[in-house]
Amino acid sequence: MIVESLYRGIALTIAGSDSGGGAGIQADLKTFAALRLFGTTVITAIAARANLTVSDIENLPPRIVAAQMDAVLSDFPVNAAKTGMLSCEKTILCVCDGIRRHGITRLVVDPVMIAQSGASLIDAEAVAAIRQELLPLALLVTPNIPEAERLSGGPVKSVDDMASAARIIAGFGPKTVLVKGGHMIEGDVVTDILFANGAITRFDSPRIPTENTHGTGCTLSAAIAAELAAGSELPEAVRKGRQYLMLALKRSFRPGHGAGPLGHAVLAPWLS
Repeated sequence: MIVESLYRGIALTIAGSDSGGGAGIQADLKTFAALRLFGTTVITAIAARANLTVSDIENLPPRIVAAQMDAVLSDFPVNAAKTGMLSCEKTILCVCDGIRRHGITRLVVDPVMIAQSGASLIDAEAVAAIRQELLPLALLVTPNIPEAERLSGGPVKSVDDMASAARIIAGFGPKTVLVKGGHMIEGDVVTDILFANGAITRFDSPRIPTENTHGTGCTLSAAIAAELAAGSELPEAVRKGRQYLMLALKRSFRPGHGAGPLGHAVLAPWLS
């Protein structure tokens, strides 16, 4: 009854904890709450992180990850799920097993691979596991340009390259691919490319003038998962997710040093 009166559905995030609160599980839960979804979690890793740096990361044992998945999915009627940081092969295989066992079909995969500094967050074995095991389970995968380059194996320097990379990534099995163009720093427009059902859809948005972009990928994938959990079809969920992201970027701020987080508490216009 509480879900029926207050929330539009139940969503699950499977990701790492970001102690700075701007990304990871924390950003996902803030996004779910802003979009009136009841959020549940499976924590895969704990990162000691603020806005400037990650000082330490501890991956949780696969048995703990599996136990969290079983606890949530055996009890809650989860409508959609997303994955974030899965930083080692054992964790990825454990999560894939849980997704298969519990029959999760509305899955958004944010293939977190590369830090804002450009440093790799996962090794070659983990990348292979994402390609071979996780992507075939995804309804949508949302790589940024560095991640699209790593998954597709080629350079992404233009919108045409983004479309080509999306087609290559789709060959690994996800039903749809959204290549995000925010890392292309030239120009006043940000272009994202959605590849679905053999067709390309282009989304253009004005670039928001802010350096506070910590957690943008987590926030977008969580917003899309939230809208899927609320009953939207995928194209509409992507459109609303991008709209929420733009609003949150406009209200981004800097509570500490370095790139700050988004303003997750914004009100989405379709909820007012």
